Amino acid sequence: MSTPTKEAAEPASKIDMKESGGGGEVPSFEITLQVRRYDPEFSDEARWDEWKLTMYGTDRVLDALHKVKWNIDGSLTFRRSCAHGVCGSDAMRINGRNRLACKVLLKDLDTSKPIMVEPIKGLPVEKDLIVDMEPFFQSYREIMPFMVNNSPAPTAERLQSPEDRERFDDTTKCILCAACTSSCPVFWTDGQYFGPAAIVNAHRFIFDSRDDAGDMRLEVLNDKEGVWRCRTTFNCTDACPRGIEVTKAIQEVKRAVLSRSM
Repeated sequence: MSTPTKEAAEPASKIDMKESGGGGEVPSFEITLQVRRYDPEFSDEARWDEWKLTMYGTDRVLDALHKVKWNIDGSLTFRRSCAHGVCGSDAMRINGRNRLACKVLLKDLDTSKPIMVEPIKGLPVEKDLIVDMEPFFQSYREIMPFMVNNSPAPTAERLQSPEDRERFDDTTKCILCAACTSSCPVFWTDGQYFGPAAIVNAHRFIFDSRDDAGDMRLEVLNDKEGVWRCRTTFNCTDACPRGIEVTKAIQEVKRAVLSRSM
């Protein structure tokens, strides 16, 4: 007779659960949320508003903003969509760093101090945490973010080796949240700079073996407001919520420009 196999124990939860109440309770805690507000219909000056909130261990900064908007002040304005770190809608500055509000757990912040939320920098603020994204998308459109292939259309898909795909895999992850571009000091002071996100998306096609417009994109970026404005501060890499090596991609485009000119 065989001995029953003992099942492996489940890993302990990262959240301490109380023994009473069957399934347990997610612990609650108090936070102070400070949001930089701006409404041009009432004032040309920005102000800071503050709320004391009771939140839970599973809550993110976006949940705190929802709680204020839905229960306290419906005029609070911000963008959000999927709430799962995919759409890129809710990029904002949280305690001085560009983050996605839907990805930052409140319990991972220092809740003994106010949690400060403000709009991303370098783009015109329209209201509260909403900025005008048109300058950002204008740069994105200029690098031709689409496949250009002049050969006759195949009867099936255009094949590509795993090695060729790996060459630009990292830069396919961009979700156009603008966290990288709006963390760049050059972009803050020079509204004409293409910015990291546009260069990352150009990289995605420049190094794609199926694309025929790499030289055109390199010509666009070989400009005083193109790749040469990058000062390699790595702010963009630190800000990217998808973990893209943004600075590395910019350097690779710089080298491609030089190789082309030689």
